[in-house]
Order: sequence, then C-alpha cells, then structure tokens
Amino acid sequence: MEPVLALTDTQISSWVAAFVLPLFRIVTVLMTMPIIGTTLVPRRIRMYFGLAITVVIAPSLPPMPEVHALDLSALLLVAQQIIIGAAFGLSLQLFFQAFVIAGQIVATQMGMSFASMIDPINGVSSAIIGQFFTMLLTLLFLATNGHLVVFEVLVESFTTLPVGQGLMPSDFWALVVRLGWVFGAALVLVLPAITALLVLNVAMGVMTRAAPQLNIFTIGFPLTLVLGMGILWVSLGDILNQYQPLAVEALQVLRDMVKAH
Repeated sequence: MEPVLALTDTQISSWVAAFVLPLFRIVTVLMTMPIIGTTLVPRRIRMYFGLAITVVIAPSLPPMPEVHALDLSALLLVAQQIIIGAAFGLSLQLFFQAFVIAGQIVATQMGMSFASMIDPINGVSSAIIGQFFTMLLTLLFLATNGHLVVFEVLVESFTTLPVGQGLMPSDFWALVVRLGWVFGAALVLVLPAITALLVLNVAMGVMTRAAPQLNIFTIGFPLTLVLGMGILWVSLGDILNQYQPLAVEALQVLRDMVKAH
C-alpha cells in the first residue's frame, strides 16, 4: 500500500497561522491607509491586493507562533495585528488630513467655503480647495514613491515587530506627539495665505467704518477671492520643497513605530 500523508493539528495550525496572521495586519493597513484605503478602491480589490501581498511575502517571514483555531490566544493575536495595522494606516491618514484641513482653512478665509462638492475619496462634502490639496498631495506621494516606502516598512515590520509582540502605550504616545508636529508643520504651509487674507479682512473692516455708504460686499468679496487665489498660486510654487521634509518625517514615524531601521 502507498504511504498515507499524515498531518497533525500542530502542522495545520502553523501553516494557517503563517498566512492568516500576516494577512490581518496587511489588510488592515490597506483598509485604513490613504489612497488605497479610500472609497475610490473597492473593498474587494483591497482584499485581493492584501491576499496577493501576503502570498508573496509569507515564505520570507519569520516563524509565527503556534495557534489553535477558535482559541482565545488566537483571537488575541488577530486583534493585536488589527491594532498594529490600524495604527499604521491611521498615522498616514493624519498626515494627509493635515493638508486637507489647511486647504479648508484657506477656503474659509478667502470666502470659498460655500464652493463644496462631494469628495470622491472620503465620500463627504468638503471645500474645493481642500479637495485640490488632497489630489495634489496624492500625486506628490505617488511621484516620490511614498507608497513603496510604506509597503517596505510594512514588510519589515514582521521582522522588527513580529507577531506576538504588540505596541506599548509609550509607543502610541510618541507617535501622537510626532504626528502632531507634522500636523502643525503642514498648517504652517498656508500661514502666509491666512495672514494676508486676515490683513485684507481687517482693511475691509476699516474701510467700512470710514465710509459706511460704501458697499463692502460688492468690493470686498471679489477682491478677497482674487487675492486668495493669487496668494495660493504663489505659495504652491515651492510646495515640493515644503512637502518633502514633512513626508520624510511622517514615514520616519512609521519606521520608529514598528522599530524598523
């Protein structure tokens, strides 16, 4: 008789863990990160993409801990991978949303907050200037291969932060502090435009007090709009040099979070 291939429960569990546990971390990152994790990419495509990445990198990953199906330890490991992936993706989301908020602040100052439409990325109504910053940041991130750096750090995280080792509360606090600095630095990018528009609004207020018969709405609104667009156009001339250090710092935060080199 031909020998029968006998597989033990431990072998089957190790094979399943070697694929399923990395899958949860990778899919969670793809579901929460910018660009891929937006409504522009269907959930099914993100799931297939996560499966493809897991199949490719699974043979090169370090050994996974032994788990048993429907065991409490297995559920805790799955929850741990989901938390790590969510922290990874939401950190990038905070970096992107800083520029979106900066654009919406400028839109409010220049009187274009009423010019809003449905954002196809987030699925909510937002100002056009904010959407413009979102598209610009997306193109810059892809052009500078930021997405490749994210995938590189994600794959390296399975070695520097293996399955079974979670993030400490101090890591989350350090992450929040450093991303807060990136958030503030992104808002500084539009500070010249905000300051100039504030000075213009103050000047319009003085003109209204000096000449009450002057129709300030007829003059002030077009002037504020044109000046705001001009200032925004000038400030975008050096956007790449201002974007690069912030992107480098945001990606370095991800490396430090997973203790990558």
